[in-house]
Amino acid sequence: MLARREHSALELRHKLSHRGVDEVEIDSIISRLQQEGLQSDERFAESYVHSRSGKGYGPLRIAAELRERGVDEGITETCLDRDDDRWQLLLQQAHQRKFGDNTIGDFQDRARRIRFLQYRGFELDKIYHLLKVI
Repeated sequence: MLARREHSALELRHKLSHRGVDEVEIDSIISRLQQEGLQSDERFAESYVHSRSGKGYGPLRIAAELRERGVDEGITETCLDRDDDRWQLLLQQAHQRKFGDNTIGDFQDRARRIRFLQYRGFELDKIYHLLKVI
């Protein structure tokens, strides 16, 4: 399973339990994989953040997805680094890809843009800042 991509410990636990592996054996397997350096939630989180941010998703959405995959909050915060300027750049790129150079029309258009960018996982204050600049 780890040959194709990184997996979180929780993902491995689910996959092994679906294959009928005993819980005690699952704990042993995951522990051994972690000791040998073959499974790492830190490495999984870094890979996941890189992949999802490359597809135009923001830090809030990525953090929620990592939480669903059982990654510790501390690891998530370290990998995301929300103060990094790359998130503002990704926000601008996501807006540009979806809406182009079109100016904001009316209130409904503005609300639609805000909803889209929030859905993508960007912080509301950064969205407001971007839309003021446009």
